[in-house]
Amino acid sequence: MKYKYILFDLDGTVSQSAEGIRRGIERVLEHYDIKGVDLSDYTKYIGPPLLDTLKNLCKMPDELCDDAYEIYRDFYAREGRFMNKPYDGIKEVLTALRENGAKLAVCTSKLESTAVTVIAELGLINCFDVVAGSNRDSTRKDKKDLIPYALDRLGGNTEQAVMLGDTWYDAKGAFECGVDFIACSYGYGKDEDMAKYNPVAWARSPQEIVRIIEN
Repeated sequence: MKYKYILFDLDGTVSQSAEGIRRGIERVLEHYDIKGVDLSDYTKYIGPPLLDTLKNLCKMPDELCDDAYEIYRDFYAREGRFMNKPYDGIKEVLTALRENGAKLAVCTSKLESTAVTVIAELGLINCFDVVAGSNRDSTRKDKKDLIPYALDRLGGNTEQAVMLGDTWYDAKGAFECGVDFIACSYGYGKDEDMAKYNPVAWARSPQEIVRIIEN
């Protein structure tokens, strides 16, 4: 295979998670009695770190964001994470890639411990060599920081690596790190946003991933 180290975004690439994320943000908005935030467009808040969403989309002042983050985390731990389900065929894709000698990592802006829990509940924990996520203090939340972190844990390098994701946020992170990017257009992002960063290929379904990477 062309790539030995394969990094997967989580939300919208490995798992269908929009409902739980939306419900968590709604819980925050209800707590602070914030009205008028349109959550109908998933591309605005699935991909970027939650703190960015709270500040930019929800227009929350900085002094409230840390507490709001904890409200979201509490909801997600108790309810939101159970609204996840894996994309059809993704387990078979991950298994095939590993059987062909690739090393796989989840690379997500989610809190790392939360990501581990979610992946385990999806029944995919044994499909990955590494789960790379953000710290509790919200450091290492950007893809440009997560990609080198994931590769370091895999013992890999950018020349043999590829990032798969469904949003401009994943594409931008890969571009900034000098890593090839495969756009997963079956997820929540917009094709035109990812196209700006020149993906090397487009996966219209999880099943296409193996064919793209093996060719």
